[in-house]
Amino acid sequence: NLQDMTPRARDVLQQVDLILAEDTRHSRQLLQHFAISTNMQSLHQHNEQGKAAQIVTKLQEGASVALISDAGTPAISDPGYLLVTAVAKAGLMVRPIPGVCAIATALSVAGMPANKFMFYGFLPTKTQQRQTVLHELAELPETVVLYEAPHRIIALLKALPEAFGEQREIMIGREMCKYYESFYRGTSAEI
Repeated sequence: NLQDMTPRARDVLQQVDLILAEDTRHSRQLLQHFAISTNMQSLHQHNEQGKAAQIVTKLQEGASVALISDAGTPAISDPGYLLVTAVAKAGLMVRPIPGVCAIATALSVAGMPANKFMFYGFLPTKTQQRQTVLHELAELPETVVLYEAPHRIIALLKALPEAFGEQREIMIGREMCKYYESFYRGTSAEI
């Protein structure tokens, strides 16, 4: 939801010298909406390791850089971890600009204990590895938070009753903070 963009985030994106974006085509729409014309480059899982040293050099030369992701928070199941590590190791400041985060958003409406939770992120894509991880997560007493790609959600929903049992309460948040936001609640067998 474009209204979730904070004034501070808009200011930072207008003031920095460079914006690193997971997908510049996707992010350009956001920047155009807010009339932000800052130079932008891509930083994604396939180029992050190689690009981190270049960005550290730019920062050491006095440039300011912001990192954004397509639909989430940088470095939380999105690119950014390697870059943040490289910048911090170089002794440079990394500042977070808080915004909407799917983990907190989902937990706030799940109706499940959130004082302790396990965030796993995206599950493995291979069926056997996925099942192994799900069985391990099912043993945890905490609320478990997963991310899943739209094209794999049905396979996950079919795997949950076997791994977690049919009576495990689950909540699915889809398109959170977006126009088609929806939530589904029930047991793993029902969902």
